[in-house]
Amino acid sequence: MIKKKLIIIFSTFFLLILLAFFYLLIIDRNPSEIPSALLNKKIPKFEARSLFNEKDFVSSEVFGNEIIIVNFFSSWCKPCRDEHKYLIDFSNKVKIVGVNYKDSNEKATRWLKKSGNPYSNIAIDNKGQIAIDWGVYGIPETFVINSKGVIKYRNVGAINKKIYKEIDLIINEIK
Repeated sequence: MIKKKLIIIFSTFFLLILLAFFYLLIIDRNPSEIPSALLNKKIPKFEARSLFNEKDFVSSEVFGNEIIIVNFFSSWCKPCRDEHKYLIDFSNKVKIVGVNYKDSNEKATRWLKKSGNPYSNIAIDNKGQIAIDWGVYGIPETFVINSKGVIKYRNVGAINKKIYKEIDLIINEIK
């Protein structure tokens, strides 16, 4: 009698674990969809040096007037290089601001001159503090900011054809 109850209890427990395992396998999970506390909130304010013009980059002077894509990148980042062609294409449609993350200014400048510069301005983030304030997990990361300075979209990882279409759709929706 006790043996029978133990078998039923363990079988039920095993079945529940098995069901939970299969549930986790079939749900639609996308590792690049990391929740962001900043979605639908104003961008974090920051000041930094500008990569090309040796002036201060002041976020409050740049954001809040038009739709802007913000892209965190580095010259040493392979996925950043892979997504670069999509950023070049976006630069013909919307203003793009770059944040050069923990990179050598010389290497970043050389890479952008060679590959093309899609950015209207580039803030230097040598210590990674701007990335921390924005909740960046790793690079590349891309944000779409509306004309009021509110973050409307975030992509973790490189932009590919699918993400490009998604960002393009969002930009067209918030225009």
